[in-house]
Amino acid sequence: MGDPRLLRQAEPVTEFDTPAMRELIADMFDTMHAANGAGLAAPQIGVNLQVVIYGFKQNVRYPEAPEVPETVLINPVLTPLSDDTAESWEGCLSVPGLRGVVARWTQLHYEGVDQFGGVISRDVDGFHARVVQHECDHLDGILYPMRVTDFSRFGYTSVLFPELDGDEDD
Repeated sequence: MGDPRLLRQAEPVTEFDTPAMRELIADMFDTMHAANGAGLAAPQIGVNLQVVIYGFKQNVRYPEAPEVPETVLINPVLTPLSDDTAESWEGCLSVPGLRGVVARWTQLHYEGVDQFGGVISRDVDGFHARVVQHECDHLDGILYPMRVTDFSRFGYTSVLFPELDGDEDD
């Protein structure tokens, strides 16, 4: 947090399945897995492209969360399927050691392409929808603390969730 690269609008991807794209995606998955993250956006590792990854079978940071399929989503477009929102705790690798409550759409349609240029089009809800929105916010230069509305529900992970102390967030 504070790095100006995290506050800019990411550029669309125009070339798929290139050596550079394969290397970027492998690096992103390595980074996400090493930090036990739920997702990662290219701007978080200094790459100004509209690329997000997410997914896990089980996540130590969000032990109650259901499985989310590992996905590479490029040039995403998000559309809420209703006006319903839900609040929940979020963390982020770019905002280490902190958590906050953020409202997100509960049902979402997203589309884009995968790393090969194949179309992705999904309707999702719950935690899956939350993760996609969080990661796609990074492509618009938005960090989750910018969405916190009640700062009595924002603070250090070590204080709020001592069982998670020592873990980086996302």
